[in-house]
Amino acid sequence: MKPRIIVCGLGTTGYKIFCLLRQQGAEVIGIHDRPIAAETDIIVGDLQDAQTLLTAGIRDAQTLVLTDAEDGLNLTILMQARVLNPRIRIINRLFNTSLGDRLDYTLVDHITLSVAELSAPIFAFSALGNTAIGHLNLFNQTWPIHQVCIDDNHPWCGRKLSALWDDRDRMLIYYLPTNQQIDLVSAVLEGNRLQSGDRLIIGTRPNIRNTQRTMAQRLAKLGMGLKYLREHSRALLAGSLLLLVTILVSTLVYVSSVLKAPLVDALYFSVGIITGAGGNDIGVDQAPGSLKLFTVLAMLVGAAIIGLSYALLNDFVLGTRFDRVWDAARIPQRNHFIVCGLGGIGMQIVNHLQTYGHEVVVIEKDPNCRFLQTVRGLKVPVIQGDASLPATLREANFDQAQAILTVTSDDMANLEIALNAKGLNPKTPTIVRYQDPEFASKAQQVFDFEAVLSPAELVAPAFAAAALGGRILGNGMTADSLWVALATIITPGHPFCSRQIREVAQIADCVPLYLVTRCQTIHGWELLDVYLSAGDALYLTMPASRLEQLWRSTTAPFVTSASTP
Repeated sequence: MKPRIIVCGLGTTGYKIFCLLRQQGAEVIGIHDRPIAAETDIIVGDLQDAQTLLTAGIRDAQTLVLTDAEDGLNLTILMQARVLNPRIRIINRLFNTSLGDRLDYTLVDHITLSVAELSAPIFAFSALGNTAIGHLNLFNQTWPIHQVCIDDNHPWCGRKLSALWDDRDRMLIYYLPTNQQIDLVSAVLEGNRLQSGDRLIIGTRPNIRNTQRTMAQRLAKLGMGLKYLREHSRALLAGSLLLLVTILVSTLVYVSSVLKAPLVDALYFSVGIITGAGGNDIGVDQAPGSLKLFTVLAMLVGAAIIGLSYALLNDFVLGTRFDRVWDAARIPQRNHFIVCGLGGIGMQIVNHLQTYGHEVVVIEKDPNCRFLQTVRGLKVPVIQGDASLPATLREANFDQAQAILTVTSDDMANLEIALNAKGLNPKTPTIVRYQDPEFASKAQQVFDFEAVLSPAELVAPAFAAAALGGRILGNGMTADSLWVALATIITPGHPFCSRQIREVAQIADCVPLYLVTRCQTIHGWELLDVYLSAGDALYLTMPASRLEQLWRSTTAPFVTSASTP
């Protein structure tokens, strides 16, 4: 019997996970706070109530998947579930990833998954031009995974699979031949050739761009900063100029008056009375009344100008204008990415693009956004404004951008920004976030966006794969079939122990990616000839429907988390 899984909270994301688990043949029960039409495998009730969990069979369940958008509710359900079944395995959706890491460290069999962390790489890969169906964490990098459909005109048509096997920059993950049932490793060993209609799932190593700028680029950025400074500090410059003019006029009056004061003394006295700092008397007490009135007027005008100048300078330095000057200086001129909306997903997209050497500009409307200072700490320019306005997009140099990603939490705002962007420059790729998976596919067809992605649809396979077993390194969907990438530690009682990897791959319908043994990492053809021994870490992919054999292992845990080398 397959694992008994309870999915708690059947919102958009939760229901997608529930349906996917059921599609893969898992024994799954859902819990929701209201009925769902045409669904019978659902318990309706208070999600955090003990009686609701008991009705769903919490005592006999092996895994509980918490999918509500509220971290607090998920934590409450977690505690109630562990009281009722201390051994239950929990897959927990949390926005606060630092809290999730602490829970993973503290609690046994607790796995935290973040919708933002899981979906952001797919958004980023789409902006880079990759039609990724998933991602895989290998060698401390996130590899995009995509499907290759072979036709008569494809350059790989007629090519041997073995010719693609030993490429370190490409991982063969799964093989779906059109005319026969055969696993990838057997097809490679038998020298099978790719035919029209075959499909390959492959992962490709991401390219890291050189982030060093030329001197010309640095001078151009400095020029942009000075231009922005000139445009947005006119009031401050006008106040400073007026102050200088007042001091100059005052100095000239004292020099040319009956006092005949020396130039330096007149300048010193003028600055003193205008700034309020005081100065040595140059004989004004004995001067005519008209000169005294001029001195009084200079004092009053000087006090007003100094006060205004201090206020403008304070607003410029301590307010947002100073930050905007530096942000404007850092805005790239071309080939950059514009991220509209700095929520959890937007923040993760910025991190992902920056990691691989791409320049990013952020547009965020909320001045109190929690991630603003974090992004500025990464030296990413931020434009505070409404991204739906053409002027804001032009400020971000949208015409020369490589792509724009609209990922705010408001679906209608994302659609409006994307449509306005297409109106300004139809050639710039536009990636749109939309919560409803069905609408997302329709919007992409109707509006001809490059990609309209639903986070719920993107993360459901990862949650389902984690619920079926182990800490998953990657996952994806192909022809309604869920496959997963994972690492398994070979123990003395492991079913694979002392067996050759090529034999394991053919029997278990898995694809070995690489092996981390005591002193080396093994890839390619060498990998197939290795005999597994205790302590080895085998990284592999396999259909989620075959994870039952791993789950039911009684001699030793078949699926174990392992760190990526």
